[in-house]
Amino acid sequence: MNEARPIFDPRLYLVIGEADCAGRPLGEVLRAAVEGGVTLVQLREKSLPHETFVRRAREVRALLAPSGVPLIINDNLEVALEAEADGLHLGQDDVKPASARANLGPKAILGLSVGSLHELEASDLSCCDYVGCGPVYATGTKSDAGDAIGPEGLKQVAREVRARSGLPSVAIGGIQEKRLPELIGSGAAGVAVVSAIAGAPDPRLAARALRQAIAKAGLRF
Repeated sequence: MNEARPIFDPRLYLVIGEADCAGRPLGEVLRAAVEGGVTLVQLREKSLPHETFVRRAREVRALLAPSGVPLIINDNLEVALEAEADGLHLGQDDVKPASARANLGPKAILGLSVGSLHELEASDLSCCDYVGCGPVYATGTKSDAGDAIGPEGLKQVAREVRARSGLPSVAIGGIQEKRLPELIGSGAAGVAVVSAIAGAPDPRLAARALRQAIAKAGLRF
């Protein structure tokens, strides 16, 4: 068990890579998103060479530092360590959470994707700090995301996560402002988005609108 869990706010979790930014510089989109109210950032760069990924992660960490918004690295333990990121997010087929925790230490934020009750049964949450539940809706930003579980599936998984571990769940997959009312009562502590902010004409306004909708829906940590 991770006894000294890090403090973080999962309400509006931006998952982002350069390809998600509609041709704009990643840093420009990130600055605007943070100004709009993003509370957590995951850098997801599947196709970058290792050294380029590390360099970009360090740049993003420096950009986020004044705001206090933590940087999570998607799937790549080595990059998370070399870039001195605040945490790591794992998929079901990545390194096991216990191994990641042993390398990262107790202060890192460690998340795990869980897409069904079946996956939850096979997951070790004892070393984790949050669970990403989904995809809630069909999404085009992650080709291997699996089948959509819908708001009811989110409710079932989030409830079991809470019962088994006490961890917060973050809804992910096709999340848009207009869909947040459907998530009321789901038990999610926040939402993770990609295109709803990174692909928006004005990422700052998009993030601000999502924060307001999240508060209205009662999603809070």
